[in-house]
Amino acid sequence: MPRANLSEAAVLAAAATLADSAGFDAVTVAAVARRLGVQPASLYEHITDRDALLDGLQRVALGELGARLGDEIAGRSAKEALRGFVEAHRAYADEHPGAWQALQRNTSAQTAQSAEKAKVGSLTIAVIRGYPVPADAVIHASRLVGATVNGLLALTRSGAFSHRPDPYEESWLAAVDALDRALTTWPTEGTSA
Repeated sequence: MPRANLSEAAVLAAAATLADSAGFDAVTVAAVARRLGVQPASLYEHITDRDALLDGLQRVALGELGARLGDEIAGRSAKEALRGFVEAHRAYADEHPGAWQALQRNTSAQTAQSAEKAKVGSLTIAVIRGYPVPADAVIHASRLVGATVNGLLALTRSGAFSHRPDPYEESWLAAVDALDRALTTWPTEGTSA
């Protein structure tokens, strides 16, 4: 029996809940339909296929992460904004592991042009602009920060640090300190590395 309130937002919310509880790979049209108590065909009015479902899930995750980033960096600059940026990512990945994994997939053209993607990108750049990074290097600095955060999260999720007795929290603090130093001392325009 189809639900009268079935919408694209409801379908994507169910996909996000499923991803977080059963894992990103468990998100299929059939599994989301089961979760909503409808036949898979009922979803095709709102999504075209699994790729569209996963793209939508990625936009949901970007929107949630963007809201969290905005809250964490508002009114802060330099190292405090960077710390908020890192903590927002960590908390989101911990609380929404399946949605976090959706952020790791290749971005479709539609998602790349979405408001959600633009917000996360602009907030990332806002953090970088709190440092003396030349305008032509902002994208490179943004990639460095993103790669560091994502790399630590990926390694954590894979259990790569579980065999070490060292306090894991100290690694995050060290990463923020290292990124802060790198951004503070970024070479100026025209300076060779």
